[in-house]
Amino acid sequence: QRQLVESGGGLVQPGGSLRLSCAASGFSFSIYWMYWVRQAPGKGLEWVSSMNPGGTTTEYADSVKGRFTISRDNAENTLYLQMNSLQSNDTAVYYCAKDSKGVTRGQGTQVTVSA
Repeated sequence: QRQLVESGGGLVQPGGSLRLSCAASGFSFSIYWMYWVRQAPGKGLEWVSSMNPGGTTTEYADSVKGRFTISRDNAENTLYLQMNSLQSNDTAVYYCAKDSKGVTRGQGTQVTVSA
C-alpha cells in the first residue's frame, strides 16, 4: 500500500506556476514533519522544503526560497507545494517524503519547465 501519492506535475513554461499535492495514508500524517524533495535528471535527491506537524514552521532550500510555498491540510492528510516563477533548473521529479533525505517517499510527479 502506497503511503504517499503525489500529483500535479506537468509541463510549464519558465515563469509559470504549478501546485503539487501529496495524499498521505496509512500513518498518522498530522504528527509528522513532512518534506518535499526532488531529483533532477542525472542528479541525486535534493531537499526542497519542510513543514512541521502543526503547519506553523516552514523551511526552504535557498534555490526555491521566495518562489515555493509548502502547506498542509491535516484534516485531509494532504501536503502541498505551490511553485511560482518556475525556472528551467526546477525541472525534476518531485517527491513528498516522511524524512528530509527522501528515504520514505512517494512515486513522484514529473515537473518540466521548458519553453
